[in-house]
Amino acid sequence: MADSELRLDVLHAMGDEKADPKEQVYLEETFYILSKKKSVFRVRLTSQGLSLIKETDDSSKEQAILLRDIIGSKCMRSKRRRIGGGSCVCTSLVGNQQLKVVDENSGDLDENDISAYLYIYAYVLKQSRRSLKRERTTITLRFRSYDKYEDNNKEAQKWRNTIKCLLMNEPITNIPPNNEKKLLVLLNPKSGPGKARELFQTKVAPILQEADVSYDLHVTKYANYAKEFVRTRNVYNWRGIVAVGGDGVLFEVLNGMFQRLDWQQVFAEVPLAVLPCGSGNGLARTICHHFNEPFIHQNMTGLSLALARGKSSQIDVVRVETKTDIMFSLLSVGWGLMSDIDIESERLRSIGGQRFTLWALARTVALRKYKGVLSYALIKDIGNLPKPKAAIFGRSISQDGALDSPETEAFLDCDEQTETFMSTENGKKHQRVDSWYSVHSRKTFYSARGSDYHSMTSAGSELRSPVQERMYGPASHLPSLMSELPTHWVQEDGEFVMVHVSYQSHIGEDFLFAPHSQLADGVMWMLIIKAGITRSQIFSFLLKVSQGNIADINNEYIKMVPVSAFRIVPEGQTGYITVDGELVDYGPIQAEIFPNIVNVLVPDTK
Repeated sequence: MADSELRLDVLHAMGDEKADPKEQVYLEETFYILSKKKSVFRVRLTSQGLSLIKETDDSSKEQAILLRDIIGSKCMRSKRRRIGGGSCVCTSLVGNQQLKVVDENSGDLDENDISAYLYIYAYVLKQSRRSLKRERTTITLRFRSYDKYEDNNKEAQKWRNTIKCLLMNEPITNIPPNNEKKLLVLLNPKSGPGKARELFQTKVAPILQEADVSYDLHVTKYANYAKEFVRTRNVYNWRGIVAVGGDGVLFEVLNGMFQRLDWQQVFAEVPLAVLPCGSGNGLARTICHHFNEPFIHQNMTGLSLALARGKSSQIDVVRVETKTDIMFSLLSVGWGLMSDIDIESERLRSIGGQRFTLWALARTVALRKYKGVLSYALIKDIGNLPKPKAAIFGRSISQDGALDSPETEAFLDCDEQTETFMSTENGKKHQRVDSWYSVHSRKTFYSARGSDYHSMTSAGSELRSPVQERMYGPASHLPSLMSELPTHWVQEDGEFVMVHVSYQSHIGEDFLFAPHSQLADGVMWMLIIKAGITRSQIFSFLLKVSQGNIADINNEYIKMVPVSAFRIVPEGQTGYITVDGELVDYGPIQAEIFPNIVNVLVPDTK
């Protein structure tokens, strides 16, 4: 991601130029470059974004920065006096003459400089030769038309407040809007190659700081920590819940939410988000795919911007039932080859997503077959599906007994020990649970005591909350797992190499599994590979499907079908079944899709 910076100094106000009738002009000033006094910039803040019009004696050139690419702004003061400063300047910051600025409340500011500096941060979407990319751009507006800093600062603050109102889609006022709720960030430090904390600190935190978005970050310490956390906490205190790690962290968060009696309300009010630091990262890749957001491995710029902007979209959720459990899924259910690769390649976790490719080669050479019965409700006309509508669902519980209504304050702290630290900025006390808290001072606090971090699948982990677990959620429309299925269902029995069902386009960063899939279309795409297929056909298939070339994929051994529900009944006791990449009990399993329940934060690119 490239960086660029431009600094502009105000010359005088302009308000008599004609603007595009399709956009509303809120503020306009004229700036110039000291080193090129014949170059004048007219800067407009409009309902569409920021317009920079460079005018010389004989030409005019406009650069537009869309509002959806602007992430935030901040007023600053100079740290040291600039040598040779004129009245109003616009220069590129190069060499050793870079301006040094500090917060307006800092004790290290330059009292002799009456200028107020407005920094505007943007991540502009640009087309390179091969793909789209985000370019970080900083525009610095210097205000010094008045003789006092206070008056210049008022002008800068007026621009900043207007930008913030536009970004938050609020009416333009002199008082800046303020969203007091923070983001809840749940980070698994063991996801993928184990770089989640480093990636969050270096790639995500700086963007959230520029966007003035505060967050509480909790590091998972044992298996099902994220699930237990959202189940027992008053999550309405946060504006969204962010899972940092692989798809498994979001799987925990999702199912923890469904273990709440107020699951419908909490999903309606608190959107979910994912930052890809795992090996597969299928859901994050899917979100970027649908919203034309560049996806670069370990570059989370676009998804970080989504956290700041707060735009959400609905996503399908699938109810999965085994003989011993009920769970909910956002990505996929697998049996056979791909599940074998997913689970058995865990020993190669340190190399990241390449583990899947290496183990796919190994498993294809030693191809396995699984005997069982597959049944599914086929969607015959995918083009005439009705648009999913919101519905009021009945309750579904995973154990017998009446529902017990929790008390209003029955949200428990998941941790047995906490410690308090004092913020030097405001003197307020905060509880730390091996967590980092962002504050408006832009400082990040780290846990002062040593932490014993555990893998999400580490042995010996135990649940610590005394609240009894119970799965709620929408009631199933299917017969019980061991009952007969409707007669219109398709049934196939015999030997299979694999059955994999996905409800998202990607099941990995580089694995375009279902190109026709949408986030919320009520369709599951089932890939069936029967025994008898040759190894060369498997290799050819894996290559085609990973590139999204499924037009000619159907043959006597391979087919992809759209379904709304399915059941798998494997024979024997040996094999793997996975849900969102997580291992579940090997045995009968059935699933059905529900639309319009869960909201996820998505890039603002449309």
